[in-house]
Amino acid sequence: ALRRLSHYLLAHYQKGTRPVRDWRTTTNVAIDLMVYAILSVDEKNQVLTTYIWYRQHWTDEFLRWDPTRFDNLTQISLPVESIWVPDILINEFVDVGKSPHVPYVYVSHHGEVQNLKPIQVMTACSLDIYNFPFDVQNCSLTFTSWLHHIRDINLSLWRQPELVKFDRSVFMNQGEWELLYVLSRFQEFSVKSSDSYAEMKFYVVIRRRPLFYTVNLLLPSIFLMVMDIVGFYLPPNSGERVSFKITLLLGYSVFLIIVSDTLPATAVGTPLIGTYFVVCMALLVISLMETILIVRLVHKQDLQPHVPEWVKRLLLEQATVLLCIRDRKKFSRSRTQSSDISRQVDNNDSTAKLNHYGCEDPRECETVGGARLAPAFAGQAEGSPLMHGVLREITTIRQFLEKREEFRDVAHEWLQVGYVLDVLLFRAYLAAVLAYSITLGTLWSVWRDA
Repeated sequence: ALRRLSHYLLAHYQKGTRPVRDWRTTTNVAIDLMVYAILSVDEKNQVLTTYIWYRQHWTDEFLRWDPTRFDNLTQISLPVESIWVPDILINEFVDVGKSPHVPYVYVSHHGEVQNLKPIQVMTACSLDIYNFPFDVQNCSLTFTSWLHHIRDINLSLWRQPELVKFDRSVFMNQGEWELLYVLSRFQEFSVKSSDSYAEMKFYVVIRRRPLFYTVNLLLPSIFLMVMDIVGFYLPPNSGERVSFKITLLLGYSVFLIIVSDTLPATAVGTPLIGTYFVVCMALLVISLMETILIVRLVHKQDLQPHVPEWVKRLLLEQATVLLCIRDRKKFSRSRTQSSDISRQVDNNDSTAKLNHYGCEDPRECETVGGARLAPAFAGQAEGSPLMHGVLREITTIRQFLEKREEFRDVAHEWLQVGYVLDVLLFRAYLAAVLAYSITLGTLWSVWRDA
């Protein structure tokens, strides 16, 4: 029965013409697809590779028979090369995929032909990677007849659009990409006011799973930034903070070199995560510059000038109140230490002079014969070269001590300025990092839930 039916159908069949008895009759081709897998997404070349199950059916008026004459056969499979097949193509095709060849089609006794085949589709797609790795891509597959006008071949949807939209029955859901839905739309188009063509568009909407990129890209960068913030708690007057910041900067540079191959590369734009890495690198550089500035201020130097008065008022008085520094009273007390130390040095030097003139106690020299002893010793001192040398040495020592105390006071003032400025810059840096992190986190959360 199969052989007789096949010979009956194909004996005088002409596959070169459209299978209608009246040329005015339009051949209606109903198409359908189911996404089986997302094989690859090439951001650089803007190519999407998918594996779909494609189905189409149409009515062939020359492939009808009476089932009672052929042992009640209602369906038969015929070679696809032996019958007419509509020239339905995908407009976005950029390369021929490795699709298996299905040599047969199903034909029912009413003349309905069903052509079912899997296709590996390599299509051009405008990929937007700005939101990487939380990006959602929308790629279209446009099925149309390459030659026939809408009067000859019209397209329709095999199933209801709602059934096509959320059909994930055959989708392999274990890869990097997640299938959200498939939208379908019929439209007509014409080229330069010529005859219209029918086309059926399927919009495949997919979303990237960001867990791999979050663990391997975002978390290490966040950890390095946290370590940079913790590094501010190292003492600013030690050189360890500078070496620590430089080590972090070098580590982040190596990290960027390692992950550079993971980031998608396009000539159109840069993903936001690339901007995130650049800003993090800039923040590390700013942190290192701030550390160098603070170390330069608090480092003790012999020829360091006095702190200007406006700097003292701005940082040691107003900034301490603004920053809520608890021990700000010691800053105001320390400003009077220099004069106290100078007066103490003067008293000590006066005592030393009196002791050199023969008094164990200065009060004794003042009360008991002090007025009479001083001229005597003065007379001896005038004629004694030894006493002149001793007085010069004492004067030199006194000047040296005063100068040393002055240098200590200046270094102490700059140390206080450095501490206050360090707290101020640290809080400004921390506010900038927090604002930047909250902004990026909010954007990525909105894109992920969109």
